[in-house]
Amino acid sequence: MWTQLRVCTSEASFSFSALPFIAFTLWPTEPLLWSVLTLPKSSPEISKLLNSRSYRMEFLTKLGFALLTCNTGLAIYRSGNDLSSLAFVVVSYFTLLLLFWCLHLFERAAPDGARRMQLKTAVWSLSTLITVMFAYRVAALMPLPLAVVVWVMATTVPVGGFYAFFIYREHN
Repeated sequence: MWTQLRVCTSEASFSFSALPFIAFTLWPTEPLLWSVLTLPKSSPEISKLLNSRSYRMEFLTKLGFALLTCNTGLAIYRSGNDLSSLAFVVVSYFTLLLLFWCLHLFERAAPDGARRMQLKTAVWSLSTLITVMFAYRVAALMPLPLAVVVWVMATTVPVGGFYAFFIYREHN
């Protein structure tokens, strides 16, 4: 048995029987056609690789960081001579990178260690920084009543996160 998937974005038609490896090719008559490598379904190595959660998450994580980096590069290019926009983009990018790195370390830390509590504090602090930075940028564009709503929403997120991270204890 063989697995095949054909997707053509010009017709917006999708049909598939299983998730294969996809190779992207450009055709002169079509804007984008995804051609497919056909692989044997019975191959245990391929099935194990495609069905492993860590492979899918690793791929999605790398894809997300690649898109974030491209978007940051475009935002830096578009900021031109506006230093406040440039600073906002750069600080946001590195704060997000630090946040994801701390989350990565937090997931692998010992359940009841002091290191886990330090990482939890770092995650909360970085999340609060990002929330406040974006609220500041958005509220500056809004009329006063909507700016107040933005700031109220922006303060409830860190307060709720602080409660969930540091005050609330689950009772088993």
